[in-house]
Amino acid sequence: MGKVVFLYRSLAYRNAAADILRKARKLPRGAERSAARRYARALRDLARTEAWLEGRIAREPRTARRMTSVASG
Repeated sequence: MGKVVFLYRSLAYRNAAADILRKARKLPRGAERSAARRYARALRDLARTEAWLEGRIAREPRTARRMTSVASG
């Protein structure tokens, strides 16, 4: 059940980001367009963060790798 909820939530964030980005493209250049683009980027990043928190993307932090290599050498 958790995977299904994750999928719907992630898709909802991505679809909302795409919709806002489409609307932002129609706006004239300016503060309102920039704000809409920032909002769309934040929703896209939120979907990625949700995927990371759910364990879909496994990445080791660079600092931990660097500290391990320094300690062993």
